[in-house]
Amino acid sequence: MLLALGGVALLAGLAVALVDQFTAPLIAEQQRLRTERAVFEVLPGATGFRTLRLTSNGLEEAPSGPGADSLYAAYDAAGELVGVAIIGSGPGYAGPVQAMFAYRPACRCITASRILRSNETPGFGDKLGFDPEFLENFKSLDARLNAEGTALAHPIVAVRHGTKTEPWQIDAIAGATISSRALARAADSAANRAVPAIERHLDRLTLDASLVGARNGQPGTGF
Repeated sequence: MLLALGGVALLAGLAVALVDQFTAPLIAEQQRLRTERAVFEVLPGATGFRTLRLTSNGLEEAPSGPGADSLYAAYDAAGELVGVAIIGSGPGYAGPVQAMFAYRPACRCITASRILRSNETPGFGDKLGFDPEFLENFKSLDARLNAEGTALAHPIVAVRHGTKTEPWQIDAIAGATISSRALARAADSAANRAVPAIERHLDRLTLDASLVGARNGQPGTGF
């Protein structure tokens, strides 16, 4: 009996390993495609982008595909910088809420959001991705840096529905305050992590001749 159970366990483990080996590339490809679609959704007008990675030294070129420290500099058909897509997450009611945000250096602001992963309550928390009134918060969300250029001048926070008074505040969805705060924290963490590096390297993001390759969604020749 022990040998039989051991054999069954061995076969089951082997089957799980084989399935994981077979599905891992498919899952990775789906994540890559979902991320690519999100970049073009939050930054309309872009025809290509280059994938970058945040490092201790700032920014560097990265392989195509999603990553915890990845960001995406998007360009129009003329090779002009449209904006940079950044990713953040925050603790929601039913788990972490992960989202992509569009940062536009021209206005020092976040201009769009796209939910990448969420398990929030249907009918309430899931409104983060489609409620028109709530999405207005991200049309011009203040993401200016402090005088030192090391962090946001004002943290991005969610406030009780109907009480927004500042451009760095998010007017929460009534009945879904926790979910709204999760997205605010996601935006705040993404901006605090990425915007200082974006601003430090802005001249190279906009003027580097290697950006011509970005028009076809390919990375440049160096950063």
